[in-house]
Amino acid sequence: MKNKLFDRLRPALLGVAMLSGAVHAAVQPLDRVVAIVDNDVVMQSQLDQRTREVQQTIAKRGAGVPPASALQQQVLERLIVENLQLQLGERSGIRITDEELNQAIGTIAQRNGMSLDQFRAALSRDGLSFDDAREQVKREMIISRVRQRRVAERIQVSEQEVKNFLASDMGKMQLSEEYRLANILIPTPESANSDTIQAAARKAGDVYQKLRQGADFGQTAISQSASENALEGGEMGWRKAGQLPPDFAKLLGSMSTGDITQPIRIPNGFIILKLEEKRGGTANVLRDEVHVRHILIKPTEIRSDAATEQLAERLYERIKNGEDFAELAKSFSEDPGSALNGGDLNWVDPNSLVPEFREQMASAEQGVVTRPFRTQYGWHVLEVLGRRATDSTEQAREQQALSVLRNRKYDEELQTWLRQIRDEAYVEIKLPGADQAAQ
Repeated sequence: MKNKLFDRLRPALLGVAMLSGAVHAAVQPLDRVVAIVDNDVVMQSQLDQRTREVQQTIAKRGAGVPPASALQQQVLERLIVENLQLQLGERSGIRITDEELNQAIGTIAQRNGMSLDQFRAALSRDGLSFDDAREQVKREMIISRVRQRRVAERIQVSEQEVKNFLASDMGKMQLSEEYRLANILIPTPESANSDTIQAAARKAGDVYQKLRQGADFGQTAISQSASENALEGGEMGWRKAGQLPPDFAKLLGSMSTGDITQPIRIPNGFIILKLEEKRGGTANVLRDEVHVRHILIKPTEIRSDAATEQLAERLYERIKNGEDFAELAKSFSEDPGSALNGGDLNWVDPNSLVPEFREQMASAEQGVVTRPFRTQYGWHVLEVLGRRATDSTEQAREQQALSVLRNRKYDEELQTWLRQIRDEAYVEIKLPGADQAAQ
């Protein structure tokens, strides 16, 4: 788990190698541009650093490590697409505050069972500096928010789609089957002619035959696949059957662990799937719910965090002295979703709430208002009005269906969007031995 985490913290070294000031020092080569990407560049130092990190990741999986020359094209393409997304984030005004970044780093450390100091030490043992790790987490947060704005927010799933899905054979299957998959994608251009499609089909067939003859799937994905997850050996993670096209799900249902599919024609090329693992899934039957209300006070540009805490304290004292919680919530709470209802959040699943709120709610006595506490949203006071275990089988199934349909649409839309921003960008590759391209 820890190694997997650190593998994802890929520091991008943007510095330029400098000439030494010492009289007798050897002259160090200057950094150079390997790709122009719209209004930015990718440097050789970035490419070299990321390539080393990919090699380390592959080595930790116990696989043979390919030479840097075999990885550079894939790594450079990944860096180009990341760069484009970061530029979109910059133009969109997306900013990650120090507070948000510190919270994210703290969460990563906590999930790995470490204190912040232990996390620093673990990064150092993996050859990563804490500052580089922070910068990489920041970049990934920006990219995530760009994708949220450009892709996730456009995805809509109707109630009718959910009902149709649950009534379908595929919907029933997704409750019982889940697959861990890897893939290799041989792409075709959007306007490909028959010759281009046939050439891609032949390449996919050749790849499939090499896999059948014992070639390592992960290594082959790294060197041949055009999928976004190629550098992870094509790893897609766990997917519900309902997240996959029906033909894929039916095919996987009859496969054994370790099996691979023949090349399958898809809209943007040919794909080969490997079934890494499979497991059964069950729907929830009972779910703990809490009836809770709260008042939220947010810091602003003219009200400091300390002043916000003081206001929350005053409201807490007023409630303790007998003033009506609901009336104060209507007058002061800055949670637009609950203020008009007197701060009432109704019955909620604790797992849907941020950790700080969930922990306060869990330890609160029913009918007793908590002292003010802070979350990423601001300062809260809350009161638990009731607790219950509810039969949520149907709601859980609907929520699962909604999640599956959204994830399916997101995966499809993300790949289309990434290809679109890459196709529309001006990219000039200056890596020696690579084809020069300007788009």
